[in-house]
Amino acid sequence: MSGEPGKSTPISTVTEDLDAGRTPDPQALAAAVRALLRALTAAAPGRSVEVRVPPYGAVQCVGGPRHTRGTPSNVVETDPLTWVSVATGRLGWAEAAAAGRIRLSGDRADLSRYLPL
Repeated sequence: MSGEPGKSTPISTVTEDLDAGRTPDPQALAAAVRALLRALTAAAPGRSVEVRVPPYGAVQCVGGPRHTRGTPSNVVETDPLTWVSVATGRLGWAEAAAAGRIRLSGDRADLSRYLPL
């Protein structure tokens, strides 16, 4: 997930803020969340798991039975800071899930094999 050499991306801006203990700019955080969700759909194409990171985005990913209506049976939901941390490898999937920072439902909702991106 890199841009042009020498250019800062929303992901690098947000991760630098997190590493320094700063609160990321909301616009940069929104862009980073969306970029990482797009990267997840590229790494795990499909429509059997819905990943929600309110208020910035939601995607469907992972191969398998497709969800079409109602509440999906396989859902991952987390906050934006946790998503960026897990997607970039700053926080482990199992650690975040055990701490309740990721809410999971369904037997396909474990995304650990696709992360970090």
